[in-house]
Amino acid sequence: MLDLTKLARQMQGLSQHLSQEAVAGRQRLELAQQHLINAYECQQDLIERQEKWRDRILFANATPIEPLETRIDIPIPPKVHTVIATDGSQIAPSHHEIAYCYLLNIGRVVLHYGQNRHPLLDSLPEVFYRPEDLYASRQWGIRTEEWMGFCRTASEATVLAELACAVMEGRGGQGGQGGQGGQGGNYVSSPLSPPSPLSPPSPLSPSSPSQDRIPALAMVDGSLVYWFLEQLPLEARDRILPPILQAWQQLRDAGIPLMGYLSASRNVEGINFLRLMACPHPVPDCVSYCPNQLEKVPCKVFEPLRDTSLWSTQLQPGQRGPLWRSNARILEFYEGQNIYFCYVHVGTEIARIEVPAWVVENTAMFDEALGLMLAQVQKGYGYPVAIAEAHNQAVVRGGDKARFFALLEKQMIKAGLKNVGTSYKEARKRGSIA
Repeated sequence: MLDLTKLARQMQGLSQHLSQEAVAGRQRLELAQQHLINAYECQQDLIERQEKWRDRILFANATPIEPLETRIDIPIPPKVHTVIATDGSQIAPSHHEIAYCYLLNIGRVVLHYGQNRHPLLDSLPEVFYRPEDLYASRQWGIRTEEWMGFCRTASEATVLAELACAVMEGRGGQGGQGGQGGQGGNYVSSPLSPPSPLSPPSPLSPSSPSQDRIPALAMVDGSLVYWFLEQLPLEARDRILPPILQAWQQLRDAGIPLMGYLSASRNVEGINFLRLMACPHPVPDCVSYCPNQLEKVPCKVFEPLRDTSLWSTQLQPGQRGPLWRSNARILEFYEGQNIYFCYVHVGTEIARIEVPAWVVENTAMFDEALGLMLAQVQKGYGYPVAIAEAHNQAVVRGGDKARFFALLEKQMIKAGLKNVGTSYKEARKRGSIA
């Protein structure tokens, strides 16, 4: 139990610290704004330096592929559309429970707008109890609890693709097939990439979909850049990443854009691009000039300022900033499905929006996806309603956990197992005798 009386004595020091940090934060923000304005004039030079010295730069940074002064209003989405989302939750394995196993629960949501169709809100649970599921990850030095989270990420992507493709098939093939060029849904190619020979001669406007195409959007909570994969051995990574990339390819072939939505993002890839201007050395050669990145280096003039803090001063509600290409090293294994992102003022916050390259390369697809996303945020009072509902379907509450283990206990007794029960430690933690 928390003793609030003792805790209150520490609040004064905490409030003073936060006041000092607020003043320092405003100073860092003003400095970042000035560097951003200066970068308008030399953006191409900074990009060239970034590309030339990328192997010698020791901090994560992104590349802007549009002018830094870009401010674009998000288009109004069509009234008739479909939004699909998945999210996951789990019950972690514990030696103190009646059996050492874990459960993944993937929430599924399909919301149809303007179609007079019932929504889908349910979840897919799966129990893992075999030795290869529980102990295989230990050969790579990965705890079962961590491995469970990695598997959940892959399951979320796989279920999302299966659900989206099932929705499209339920329409009798409406929505078009993207084919190898990813041009499904009659979208037009972006000038960011050369036109595909599969592009249709008469592109559709996203604001006026034809009768044979109902716009759809597949959303996930969080980043599409799976940073945790960088630390995994190759064999372990090959168990997680290929199913994700295969699921993304299915969405591409179906012409359904994929989007990762990040609320309260802590990312600094955009701010780190401005560190190239703050570098006092002739070239951004971190390996030679600043090999120890754990110490205070001269270009870290904005730390710990986040991208969202800077763009909150640059964007109006309903606007997006420039597109960026992530340069995370793990993307080298994404088989050409690089990740792009932008920051959008959704009204309540600055959200980071991530999409694969094949979404960005289709201008109408990307613009329409942003419009559908913004509508989801408005319907969800500040957060996409489809993702929120997917979370609600997935979350395993205390009562659900108790019923899960009660059902498991019943099955174990039915199978003839004896001495079924929790450890004494777990039993005592569930109630006090003091």
